[in-house]
Parts: sequence; C-alpha cells; structure tokens
Amino acid sequence: MKHLNKVLGTAFALMATGASYGCNLKAQEKENTVLVTRSIVEKPSKHFVKIALLLDTSNSMDGLINQAKAQLWDIVNEFTHAKCGNNTRPMLQIALYEYGNDNLSSNEGYIRQVLGFSDDLDEISEKLFSLTTNGGEEYCGEVIHTSLKQLDWGKNADDLKMIFIAGNEPFTQGKLNYKDAAMNAKEKGVIVNTIFCGNHEQGISTMWKSGASLTGGEYMAIDHNRQVVHIDTPYDDIIIKLNSKLNNTYISYGSLGYEKKALQSAQDSNAAELEEAVVVQRAVSKSSRLYKNTQWDLVDAVEDDEEVLARLKEKDLPKELQGKSEKEIKTYITQKKNEREEIQKQIQELSAKREAYIAENQKEEKGELENALLSAIKSQASKKNMKWD
Repeated sequence: MKHLNKVLGTAFALMATGASYGCNLKAQEKENTVLVTRSIVEKPSKHFVKIALLLDTSNSMDGLINQAKAQLWDIVNEFTHAKCGNNTRPMLQIALYEYGNDNLSSNEGYIRQVLGFSDDLDEISEKLFSLTTNGGEEYCGEVIHTSLKQLDWGKNADDLKMIFIAGNEPFTQGKLNYKDAAMNAKEKGVIVNTIFCGNHEQGISTMWKSGASLTGGEYMAIDHNRQVVHIDTPYDDIIIKLNSKLNNTYISYGSLGYEKKALQSAQDSNAAELEEAVVVQRAVSKSSRLYKNTQWDLVDAVEDDEEVLARLKEKDLPKELQGKSEKEIKTYITQKKNEREEIQKQIQELSAKREAYIAENQKEEKGELENALLSAIKSQASKKNMKWD
C-alpha cells in the first residue's frame, strides 16, 4: 500500500499544476522543425497519470480493502513529489472497480465500476469506504477488459496508464481469456500490474505473473491480512487540531457546496474510524496542492478563475455572503485564503518533522499493498521521464 500511496500522491501532484507538454520530451527532439511545430500545437495542455484499481471484494479480501482504506493518504502524499523531466507536475486520475462479489450482477461478470477516472480525493475516499466483501466468482480477464472498455484512457502516448488488479483466485477464471485482455491493454498503451494476495509461488502457478508480463507490468505477492503498522508521533495531535481549523477555511457555494462540504467532513470521520495516524495523513494531503475543490469551494474557485464571482447568482452564495457587496465578498475570500495558507504551511512543517521521527523509529515496512503499488509506479514512471523530487 505504500506504493499505492505514492501512486496516488504522484498522480495528484501531476494533476495539480499540469504541463504544457508531456513528460517524455525525447521523441520531439528527433522530429524536424515542421513536425515539432505541429507536435507542439497538438500536444494536450495537461499530462496525466491514469490508474485503475481493480480490487477483489470476495469474502477473503477484507484485509486488502482495509489496507487500501488505511493507506490511501500515504499514497497521495507520496505523489506530491512526482514531476516530469521538464519540471512540470502531471495530473492524477484514479478509477476504482470491484469484482468477485456475489452482491454484484452475474450478467455483468460480478464486476462493478465503483468510480470512473476522478481527481476528487474526497470522492475516491468515499468510494473506497463504501466497499464491502461477499463470496463470489473472480474473473480477472473480464474485469481488465471491462475497465479498458468503459474508461476514457485518452490517446496521449506520453500519459502513464496503469491497471493494478489485486486478488487471490486463479487468474484464468472466467470465459474471457486473460491473455486477450492483456493484449487489448497493450494495444491501448495500458500497463497491467498484478498483486496476488498470498504465497508468491502460488501466484506464479495460477498465472498472475503471466498476466503482468504480457504488458510489461510487474507481478507482486503480498500478505493482505498483515496488520498495517502506524507509529504515533509527538506531532499527531497538533496536526489533527490544525485539520479542524483548515476545514473552517472552506466556503461552499453552488448546488454542490453543501453536499461536498459534508463529504469532506464524512471522510475525516472515516479516517478517524481507522486510526489516528490515518487522520494525520489525510490532513497532510489536504494541506498539499493536490487537494483542490474548485467545484464547490470559493477560495479554490477564485484562485483558479477570478471571474467566477461575476457568474454566480445570489442564491449560489453561502448565507454568510448573501447581501454582501462584491468588495466585501472578495475581502472575505482573501481572509480565508490567507488563513488556509498559514494552516497548510504549519501542517507541512509538522509533517516533515513527523516523517523524520517515523524514519528514525520505524522498525519495519508499512503496508504491503502500498509498497507494491509504489514500487511498480516509480519503475514504470521512469520510462515516461518522470521522477520524484
């Protein structure tokens, strides 16, 4: 999961700033002047890391789901350090599928798209916490094929496109041959990485390694039932208190405002139900550039587009701003922005001290799912001229 955290973190970092060109600039250097000019014009304005997580939610996978919930924010925070070779930051999008659950439709192969590609961190957290386990049939080839068909992977060859599929039944189950699904992925430029929840050799014999090798992906075996180890630090309580203050800097607006602000609070509560350390890691994520809420928060919205206020109707404003002049509204937003930046700065400074404390006192690796994800992501990102700072 440590690797997954990094994956999420890198993707979100990339998303935050965007890039004028893709991470991999080498191909452009080989073109003549005419082709280079045309290439620059046609380049997408943003570079993406797209990750689809395909999680087995059969009875035996409670440990896997719990690791994903507990280590999501670690992964996000790791991704804040990702950058392209031209020093721009790519954007992160994450999709989520569940498979192998009897509660799902047999006509759909016991597969469900939980979330399409999204950069909304609160939404991703909400969907992870919505997952429950139940016995079922695990069709790996079919869930890979379904994600390739349903998701918008884009056509930019410079984007990093990855599938991570985790489970513990033979990779060969189901009517759709996993080799055909892998070939489909390869044609789309998508790398399939497989995570077998169990013995390493058993995963190889049940074709999980083969499923990854066909697309140049990585095969990993983890102990999904291993307890995630969190270390308490002297900085945790302070960061948690700052998180509460941070929430008070958000100014909800529009039809989504009330719902999204409630979702923000709900995901704080979900994190708290796990462990204090998870609340801390979520707070650190919320203090980073990857946590943006332009669709419902006026501070982020105005920073992204100064003209947004001119387009808002009186009824779209929060009650505390209704009846106020434009000058008064802007002053209020600026005040909240300054408060937020100061709180985020404090959290980031405390986070650095916290990480140093953990590095000094941690005796073993953190979550196995996290480690597996991050290892594969960094390896494959380097081929796209991406690095961590």
